[in-house]
Amino acid sequence: MAFTVGVRWLYHAKKKLQKTTNKAMTFAALFPGQGSQTVGMLSDFGAKVPEIKETFSEASDVLGYDLWMLAQKGPAEQLSLTEFTQPLMLTSGVALYRAWSRANGQPVSYMAGHSVGEYTALTAAGSLKLADAVKLVRARGKFMQEAVPQATGAMAAVIGLDDDKIEAVCTKVSNDSGLIIEAVNYNAPGQLVIAGHAEAIEVSLPMLREAGAKRALSLPVSAPFHCALMKPAADRLKPVLDAIEVHMPTAPVIQNVSNRPETDVAVIRAQLIQQTFSPVRWTQTVHSFEGLGIQKAAEFGPGSVLCGLAKRIQTDALHYPLGTREMFFKALQEING
Repeated sequence: MAFTVGVRWLYHAKKKLQKTTNKAMTFAALFPGQGSQTVGMLSDFGAKVPEIKETFSEASDVLGYDLWMLAQKGPAEQLSLTEFTQPLMLTSGVALYRAWSRANGQPVSYMAGHSVGEYTALTAAGSLKLADAVKLVRARGKFMQEAVPQATGAMAAVIGLDDDKIEAVCTKVSNDSGLIIEAVNYNAPGQLVIAGHAEAIEVSLPMLREAGAKRALSLPVSAPFHCALMKPAADRLKPVLDAIEVHMPTAPVIQNVSNRPETDVAVIRAQLIQQTFSPVRWTQTVHSFEGLGIQKAAEFGPGSVLCGLAKRIQTDALHYPLGTREMFFKALQEING
């Protein structure tokens, strides 16, 4: 009998310690970029989480079309056009973050976003107003789409090859052809995306396979994002950003360009523009979590892409996707303890 009581006491003490430890862990909010959107996203939150539709309604008033209806009904082709995708991803992330805050979810110590997700992070942190942010990323998407004539740019995913070998192939192809080809998305070890002129990407694919890549395949995207071909888009975006108020964020945002937590408004502005034609170093961003003491993170957006990548980089941390109502409330319970 005494043994049984002792075991029960030990079990409950261990559970209590786990809850206490979990609450004490430094918590980060992650915001995904393009690619996580799907028709019907966030549909199961419905009326039970009013912040979702309220935020979508606010964004729709600014954009001049029903963003929630687009998210629920599509068509998928329109959902994938970057000038629609970027406001959609930003709004969904902000909506989930508002719902988290209103449900007394644990406050975040840091925020980080992948590509356009950085704008979402800054909006969630109060650095940008939602109305300004959705107009800003709509313009960003439009400018990025128009920066390169259709079919002249491309992107490709490279799986199972070291970054330095991929970079070496890009350098060789660029030097030999005079065309632009760059490593642009460092998503996780062994998972990198390249972008540039379509001809250069096509030439590089067999070279990458020959160098040892498990897979090297073109991606169905509308523009070659985050490479030097996006410089004209950045030049057009700057005056739009200059006309918008940017405030100090309530939590430091780890920006894609520097991979450092930033709160200085001038730095944030400059790096938002630079980010347009610079690589997204997500691997390095997640590596920085350890030095910042970040031991748990939640993904505020549809899907679980960032959690999946983060688990491969920071294997000893806790990662929580929030893209469904069940996931959201499960994470809320586990993180709050």
